[in-house]
Amino acid sequence: MAMLGLPGCTSLPPLSLTEAVRRLLTVSSQNAFAELMQPNGFFDSQIARISVPDKLGGARATNIATAVLGSKPIQKRLLIQVNRAAETGAELAAPIIAETIKNMSIADAAAIIKGGDRAATALLQRELGPSLATHILPGISKGLNLFDNEIINLALSQVSNINFTDISEDVTRKVSDSIYRSIGAQEAKIRANPASTNDPLLISVFGLA
Repeated sequence: MAMLGLPGCTSLPPLSLTEAVRRLLTVSSQNAFAELMQPNGFFDSQIARISVPDKLGGARATNIATAVLGSKPIQKRLLIQVNRAAETGAELAAPIIAETIKNMSIADAAAIIKGGDRAATALLQRELGPSLATHILPGISKGLNLFDNEIINLALSQVSNINFTDISEDVTRKVSDSIYRSIGAQEAKIRANPASTNDPLLISVFGLA
């Protein structure tokens, strides 16, 4: 059988390389969700924090929205709100990603292993496509209503050209992107220090790659 062309890895058959990619994604996603699903997991993360939608006074807000919603107290409440909603979405995303990793096709495991720091995460993102956002949208909508409905209603009452669906879809897209960024960051950490996983296969493959 063809072997991976990396020094010291010639004893590993292709099946083991495929399993190594699966384990890499599994451990990376588990570590990412362990952080994101903590209280304030998104809010406290430098790479995963969800920004306030622009139409609610975010970074590229209109002048009208800025005047009405741009005060620091309201923006702080909105920021907390959308990041707590993100936690609800992550709860739905975790089992979807786990199942996808289990069943996904890995055509060239060797290329993923020799690829960039986030090559496996990029493969996962291509496999899921936009379906992750579709699956977590109900959780995001629920989360936006659950934690601080007063501030969302205030925002909607002040800006006439948006609705709750607009907000939910905006936040959902950002949550989906943040999840992939977080998994990718964990993948990069494992590649840089595979010994931290205590996984013999990951250590043997990525310690040499």
